[in-house]
Amino acid sequence: MIATGISEKAVAQNGQGFNRNKVIAHRGAFKKAGHPENSLASLNQAIALGCEGSEFDVWMTKDGVLVVNHDADFMGMQIEESTYQELLQKQHANGEKIPTAEAYIKEGMKQQHTKLIFEIKPSKDKARGQELAAKSVALVHKLKAQKWIDYISFDYDICKKVMALDPQANVAYLNGNLSPAELKKDSFFGLDYSLKVMKKHPEWIQQAKEEGLTVNVWTVNKQEDMKWLLEQDVDFITTNEPELLFDILKK
Repeated sequence: MIATGISEKAVAQNGQGFNRNKVIAHRGAFKKAGHPENSLASLNQAIALGCEGSEFDVWMTKDGVLVVNHDADFMGMQIEESTYQELLQKQHANGEKIPTAEAYIKEGMKQQHTKLIFEIKPSKDKARGQELAAKSVALVHKLKAQKWIDYISFDYDICKKVMALDPQANVAYLNGNLSPAELKKDSFFGLDYSLKVMKKHPEWIQQAKEEGLTVNVWTVNKQEDMKWLLEQDVDFITTNEPELLFDILKK
């Protein structure tokens, strides 16, 4: 048994407030259930499982609409070079159209157990990235969704823009090239680094804790890696296999 400090009660939905179980569903809980990644179906599956968070990826279309998709293209159409109406010509395998970020967040706001981990994707140019960051924060505030949202990005300048626009926002950096001390200096909430980076720099876990930063690690799909990270008592584990991580937590 792994000493995680997590009670079985906390593993399940706790009835009050957001879940505290470390499980972040990467692009929603899509794999085992057979849902498309970043779809409303995968989001709702993550919520049904009781995940602490569900991660989603946001781009801006040619005409300024924020949409949810992992890759730069949706079914062969370049998102940044297509209008939203053009993207609606295609659909996911389950019949869903590409979700707008607004529709996705509204769906997530129907409950108060699973947080929404809002990844702002780097844009083809810095100015566009800054616009996307500003529109993302504006959307979250318009929907009064702040308590549901944590922000992440590989683009350092996007992270800084979000923090400038909303100093209360939880913002974590994805790129893996900065130490916890460097992130703390720039007022980040946490680091959100790949498993490869954290295996190269395992000392960063303790350093982050000492700096008061949260630690998330992605994308962790093997049981032995999950167990190692739980032993290190990281704050969050992002995975395509949330069901497997729950099984480990409950043992």
